[in-house]
Amino acid sequence: AETIPHAVAKLIDERFGIRAPVIVRSAKAFLNALRRNPFPHAETEPTTLHVAFLADRPTKIAVAALDPKLSSGDAFAVIGSEVYLHLPEGAARTKLTNAYLDSTLKTTSTSRNWRTVLAIAEMLGGS
Repeated sequence: AETIPHAVAKLIDERFGIRAPVIVRSAKAFLNALRRNPFPHAETEPTTLHVAFLADRPTKIAVAALDPKLSSGDAFAVIGSEVYLHLPEGAARTKLTNAYLDSTLKTTSTSRNWRTVLAIAEMLGGS
């Protein structure tokens, strides 16, 4: 399982000439991430809720370095290898970007909005 992200990233690069991070979760881990959402009130407006899936679990020191005041009105919570983002003004306006998360948490992230997370969960047989 550890070689899958590297193999898929290599194939994407070879086929399309794009270097893209690939982060893999088992079905069980993905569905657990769905259930751990710390912003259930935001589920009624799924365009404001996002999950950044991290390649590695961040250290406590790295998590403490995240600035809760960086992006006014936005909120985040790091739980395990996921960062849950509540972005009431939308993802385009937030300063809580993948680049910020990656550099601060010293890992790689890929984010999905809540609608996509729900669609993937449905494909996995959970919801």
